[in-house]
Amino acid sequence: MSDDGARGDRARGLSSRLTRYGDNEFALFLREAFLKAQGLGADALSRPVIAICGAGSDFNPCHATAPKLVEAISRGVMMAGGLPLEFPTISLHESFSHPTSMYLRNLMSMDVEEMLHALPLDAAVLVGGCDKTVPAQLMGAISADMPTVSVVVGPMLTGAHEGERLGACTDCRRLWGEHRAGRLDRSGLDRAHGRLMPSHGTCMVMGTASTMACISEVMGFLAPGGATIPAVHSERLRQAEEAGMRAVAMARAGGPTARSLVTEASIRNAAVVLQSLGGSTNAVIHLAAIARRAGIELTLEEIDAIGKRTPILCDLKPVGRNYMQDLHAAGGLPALLRNLAHASDDLDLSAQAGDGRPWSEVLADWPEWCDTDIIRTPDRPVVPGAALTVLHGSLAPDGAVVKRAALSGHLMAHEGPALVFTSLDDLDARLDDPDLPVTADHVLVLQNAGPVGAPGMPEAGSIPIPKKLAAEGVKDMVRISDGRMSGTAYGAVILHVSPESAIGGPLALVRDGDRIRLDVEEGRIDLLVGEKELDARRAAWRAPDRPVRGYARLFHDHVTGAERGCDFDFLEGHPDDA
Repeated sequence: MSDDGARGDRARGLSSRLTRYGDNEFALFLREAFLKAQGLGADALSRPVIAICGAGSDFNPCHATAPKLVEAISRGVMMAGGLPLEFPTISLHESFSHPTSMYLRNLMSMDVEEMLHALPLDAAVLVGGCDKTVPAQLMGAISADMPTVSVVVGPMLTGAHEGERLGACTDCRRLWGEHRAGRLDRSGLDRAHGRLMPSHGTCMVMGTASTMACISEVMGFLAPGGATIPAVHSERLRQAEEAGMRAVAMARAGGPTARSLVTEASIRNAAVVLQSLGGSTNAVIHLAAIARRAGIELTLEEIDAIGKRTPILCDLKPVGRNYMQDLHAAGGLPALLRNLAHASDDLDLSAQAGDGRPWSEVLADWPEWCDTDIIRTPDRPVVPGAALTVLHGSLAPDGAVVKRAALSGHLMAHEGPALVFTSLDDLDARLDDPDLPVTADHVLVLQNAGPVGAPGMPEAGSIPIPKKLAAEGVKDMVRISDGRMSGTAYGAVILHVSPESAIGGPLALVRDGDRIRLDVEEGRIDLLVGEKELDARRAAWRAPDRPVRGYARLFHDHVTGAERGCDFDFLEGHPDDA
């Protein structure tokens, strides 16, 4: 039996994907009876079904506005003649998921995929926002291959404290660093604490949430201009209403499906936007996973090459000075695309936007005004190019990533001795020991923070400056790991080292005192230890214990490396490709 036959039929609306009782007419009769019990009449039961996928919970403060968005989407669906039905999935928040939300991203994607296969729906609207929710939803939707629209909750507004503008989470990290260094006392930190997140929404800097929202928009899942609308603006509700109407139109037309939006052109456009935004390093992993779900391979080398040709035009933290509400007021993502069109041969404006038109038509109709202090023109970029740079070398044969635009210039090339932390627990126990033998020239190395090792590749790669050095005024030093860092962070942080240490990659073989050489311009990260010594260390290395059951076992056995998107190997591609 075909996959489609196993999961349901090709009928529309409530007649689709009937529960398998062996009597389809009875299955429809029973289904409609339950909906009538809910208060729906015959007219409602005959309409196209638009499923609204919610990812909110009390453990996800960023999604506090999601119920209002669902209301607006439902209103739009009904205005266009559809039947809106909401369903929940796993809800992931970056700060409320142990050990890390990345560990659960693939599980959420499977949840989305299976529910889109199981429910009687003609199109879906995905409501997400916090870092891993948007990529998980897109990954699941691509695999399910249904007509799909995205709505994001949107960024917070900025706060103000003692004459300073504040925003999560770049300023959270900056202020915490000042507190660790003794330059900000606890009472001062507490006074700023309540001003860092003054409204509902996701982080208002170009962190992972904002980056993935912009990538969703340029790839055609989100309405033009929709990525940047602040969470608490009424425009966000109007955009959600339009998304509901768009979903009904897509249901009647039978497309575009999620997979059809993921093309080589749309993936390349996403990589261009990622680099020009000075976006999150996390997006490199998510974009690779999204591409591979559609059977497209996006390599680190392609991302690196695009970065070298793409100027950073958005003056936003953590690379620049401003915030998401400023980007929205400046003209939003379409204004950036129009400026980029004059600077990038990689941008393909024939790709489809979220309203069904090619981007070239959208930009022709988009308001001409643009605040060029926020969205720069190519002749005066924030940084000429390479927001994110890919490194290779003896320490990272399969690649590593650094946010080049956010590191200190004097560390672009550096050689120093390694100071090794073998795990997150080891890091927590020893980093602030007054007797830690560390200098500013040391290279801090964190092992076993990768997909398998942690597990889940947590955002621990931005290792704090040891307190004894922070107190001396040290603000940056080279830090290397197979983990990730928050898109809101900054510094000379080498991430996603692959192969990871928990599967025996070279990072597992580093010892205290080993010389490590970094050269960002050359794209190199090398461990300066002879092969004979490394062979001896390799022979003595032992893999960590394998989990015995459940999702931990599944994750351990099937998660791919960072360069492939940390997806499960059996989820790559599409069932029709088999």
